[in-house]
Amino acid sequence: MPAPAATRKSFQIRDARPGDVPAIQAIYVHHVLHGRASFEEVPPSVDDMHVRFAEVLRKGLPYIVAERDGEVLGYAYASSYRARSAYRFAIEDSIYIDHRRVGEGLGQALLAELIARCETGPWRQMVAVVACTASGEGAGSLAVHERLGFRTIGRLEAVGFKHGQWIDTVLMQRPLGVGAQTLPE
Repeated sequence: MPAPAATRKSFQIRDARPGDVPAIQAIYVHHVLHGRASFEEVPPSVDDMHVRFAEVLRKGLPYIVAERDGEVLGYAYASSYRARSAYRFAIEDSIYIDHRRVGEGLGQALLAELIARCETGPWRQMVAVVACTASGEGAGSLAVHERLGFRTIGRLEAVGFKHGQWIDTVLMQRPLGVGAQTLPE
């Protein structure tokens, strides 16, 4: 349940640091074990998450956290949409919020900052792959993405199965900067 507005406190968004990885991993483990947003079923270790974190940074992509009073409340990063070279101008966003902090505006703030940072790079399209279930899981993520300029471009039905339920993925997309209006340099 979201925190009442009167009890919400501000947070800051900053670059993630290697020291944040254990908190990032703890947030992600909860989503792997209890949610359907991640299609992983076995939680990665802290060491695995350090490798993933380093890979994002190695590609020059942003990895950010929302923090309050020294506590990591959520995180977001961009990654390559696909590995083949023709996809080099397309990236995918990922956002995970501490399950106890949902409804505090963290997801929208993280996504807005992630978009702003990605628009300073060479990328032209951002893709979101949002897991959705018949029971309504994913609706909040869809709404946040729509508010920030994404449009739904397709739906893959029943492509995942986790926690006894089929999961669809909704594909969303938004241009970054000039998008496809001009050719890349």
